[in-house]
This record gives sequence, C-alpha cells and structure tokens, in this order.
Amino acid sequence: MLPQEIIRKKRDGGRLEAAEIRFMVEGLTAGAVTEGQVAAFAMAIYFRGMELSERVALTEAMRDSGTVLRWDLPGPALDKHSSGGVGDNVSLMLAPMVAASGGFVPMISGRGLGHTGGTLDKLDSIPGYTTQPDNDLFTRVVREVGCAVIGQTADLAPADKRVYAIRDVTGTVESIDLITASILSKKLAAGLDGLVLDVKCGNGAFMASLDEAKDLASSLVTVANGAGLTTHALITDMNEPLAPCAGNAIEVANAVAFLTRTKRFPRLESVTVELAAEMLLIGGLAANREAARAKLVATLDSGRAAEIFGRMVAALGGPRDFVERSDRYLPSVPAEARLTFCASEWGKVTAIDTRALGLAVIELGGGRRKPTDAIDHAVGIADIVGVGDIVAPDDVLFTLHCRDIDRDGPIGDRIAEAITLLPVGEDDPRRTSGYPADRRETVIARIDA
Repeated sequence: MLPQEIIRKKRDGGRLEAAEIRFMVEGLTAGAVTEGQVAAFAMAIYFRGMELSERVALTEAMRDSGTVLRWDLPGPALDKHSSGGVGDNVSLMLAPMVAASGGFVPMISGRGLGHTGGTLDKLDSIPGYTTQPDNDLFTRVVREVGCAVIGQTADLAPADKRVYAIRDVTGTVESIDLITASILSKKLAAGLDGLVLDVKCGNGAFMASLDEAKDLASSLVTVANGAGLTTHALITDMNEPLAPCAGNAIEVANAVAFLTRTKRFPRLESVTVELAAEMLLIGGLAANREAARAKLVATLDSGRAAEIFGRMVAALGGPRDFVERSDRYLPSVPAEARLTFCASEWGKVTAIDTRALGLAVIELGGGRRKPTDAIDHAVGIADIVGVGDIVAPDDVLFTLHCRDIDRDGPIGDRIAEAITLLPVGEDDPRRTSGYPADRRETVIARIDA
C-alpha cells in the first residue's frame, strides 16, 4: 500500500478498508508514514468524515499500537471518561466509590485541555503521587486497592499521542471521528469490561450545544460497542462549575471533604452518583438504578470510599495519612494572597460564564498556556456560588487564591463579571423565606445504544 493513495482515497470521499487504516497507524508508529502524511490524512478525515466501520477500525488500530491490558479480577473492570469541564473532580470520588461497591477501576486520565482542568494535574498536587507508573505497579494497585487513577503510559495506545500532537497543530482537533478514536483507543487498551462516558454540555464544555453533545456521545457509544466494549453515555450540564471551586489542590481538598462527608455538595454528588450508578449497572453490581444509587451513597456514609481513596494515594507513592491530614500536604497560597469577592446587594445568581472561570485559573498559573508550562497547583477559585443562589450584601461570591494580589487582582474582577446577579427587590419574600437554589437538571440525557 502507498500512504499517498490512501490519503487520496479519503480526500475524494472514499470509504477506507480496515487494512488501509491499520497500515497508516502502524506506519506512523514504525516511522514508515511521515508526520506530514498523517497530517494530510487527518485533514482528509476532518473534511470528509468516516463511516462507522472506519471509526471502529481507526480506534482498534490505535488501541493495538501498544500494550492491551488483560485483567483477571474477581469483579468487573469499569471506567468513566469525561469530555472535560470546570470544577470537574468527579473521578477522584467516583473511582473509590465504585471500588467500594465491588468494581475495579483502572482509570487512565488526562491533563488539562484548553479551559478545562485535568485529573492528572489535580493528582500532581499530592506529594509523591505517581501519575504515570509502569504497568506492573498500575495493575498491582488495581488488584489490591480496587482502583488506580493514572495517566496514559508510554506503551498504552502510543499512536494516539502522536496523532493528537499532529492534530493539535494542524487544525483537526474538533473532528468527532478523531476525537472518538483518541478517547476510545486508550480505554480499549485498558482492557475494560464496561465504560461510562460523561459528555458535558453548556457554556463551560467543549460541546456547547445539546445537539453537538448528542453527536459526540452517540459516536462514542456506537464505536465503543462496535469494538466490543459495553458503553453508556450521560450528557450532563456544564453551565456552571460542577464543584464550588476550580483549581488543582483546591479541587483535591474538595474531593476529600466530599468523601469524608465533611461537607455536602448536592450538585456534585448528583453527577458523581449517577455516573457511578451507570457503571454498577453495566458491571452487574446492582439490580437497578435505585439500588445502585443507595449502594454508592452507603460507601460515603460508611467511610469505605474515603478509606479506599487513601489506600490508592499511598499505594501510588503519596502520604499514608493523606485523607486525615490533606491540609498539611496540599500546596496552598498564603492567607494574605486570598481575595474574597462579595455581593454588594441582594440578588439571585442567574448565570455563570463557566468558561471564563476556567480561563481565569489558567491566567493565575493553574493551567498551561503552552505544553511545556509548569503548573502552580495552589492557585484557583474557591467558594463559588451556584446558579439559583440568593445572596445578601457581603455574602461571598467566590474567593480568589493567587500569588500576587497586585498582579492577579484584576482577574478576580473579571470572574465577578462572569457571575450574573439579578437584583432581588426589598419586599421579595425570597430574602427571608429560605428560598432554595434553583435545581438545574444535572443529567440531561442517557445514550446506551
């Protein structure tokens, strides 16, 4: 086969055979196909698209470019993937909750992308935690603890790393065909029995509209099932931060508070429990969704999920008493570098520009402007109000954790502008009646076939 002829075929709208797709992927890995040819191949896919059989073939070829794990566990190997959001620390709680419910979670996560935070960047704020262990340590921790949240190792779907780097600089990132293959090749390489996809929708998501989110979710579910991996997708709301905070160490501290029941976060708990319940159903660990939810909540109330999280941290090199003393281990900014922004009048929070908050964290140093940037894990935004909240004068809207108040203070002003407050009149009964926050549906749709 000739790479240029395969490129020409796709450029002209032809349907590629599985052997042709595999030839291109294997050629990139072995050096027989140049990066320029893969760039042209990706651009042809971007404009011409792929049929289902092509998407499955591309995903399987990228999966087979490296090691494919095989598990022999006393329970199902299950995982969850999020399309990315702000304040989305769900993986930190979900993995130990599912493990405490009888599942095994070999979770391969990513770093921040664009305005969204990355699970690995959050975990890097834990001293000693190894986010990229070798496969032996990874498999041992999954077997012994029940879960391990790590990054993509060098020998798991290595073709994906190379293809993504090429897409990143050739304007082909947004292709649903290529997004599908990128996400699923890593998940298929992890040897899973079941997968749940959290496709975010809203002003803080990559897929802002519901139609876009449904297109991506349907592609992922169809291809994953076509490749033999039982997969369901939930489309969830990202029109406000999922946790009441954004930033790496700040979100880890939030996860510890969630797991230990020190604080309750209804919106965050709703999404986490729904995604985890879907995993239990796929894995045959609960008879129905109601039973799955009850089982998961019990792992929090009993402290079992928090215990497993602590064991996972220790097994991957972190402090053995991290859950008990996380405030001593997590990096934080000095108290004098925390700016509190408060409401000046009575009002109702009617909207939050979630993407603006994610970009603000990057400006503070909590994300990357370019791939080689170091991250300041301590900075971020805490105590963020929610849509529907009623605030009185001097109530906290958010707290900015920064390094230099003189330099970073204006970022706080921009965050304040991203929170829309509707004034509440002097005689409005909501001021004194304990008016509850509006309940936005966190799960918008389910796609399982």
